Amino acid sequence: MFDFEKLEIYQVIRTNNHKVLKYIFSGEVKDKYLYDELKRATLSIQLNLAEGTGRFSPKEKKHYFTVARSSVFECVAILDVLKSMKMIEDDLYEDLYGSYEQISKMLLGMYRNVRED
Repeated sequence: MFDFEKLEIYQVIRTNNHKVLKYIFSGEVKDKYLYDELKRATLSIQLNLAEGTGRFSPKEKKHYFTVARSSVFECVAILDVLKSMKMIEDDLYEDLYGSYEQISKMLLGMYRNVRED
């Protein structure tokens, strides 16, 4: 098992991405641009977390955690568009929004805990 797979945050992201991808692949997102951007951004969170945990340099770790957190913000902005266009159910919106908020806080904690030896 890789180190990033042992992290609680990775499991939260993985669970959230499962929900997002299930929603995307259900065909409810009719706009191809939103579909592609949401898929790319949500996967970016997971991929950048994994890549960042594999880096040795504190500066590089912080960079990847920052990119992952930026992708969280992008996902939330896309959710806002989907909600305003009534393309997502309120319950799913609230669930995903809450997960992204939790992920953002966890990433910020990881960023702050990187030791600059």
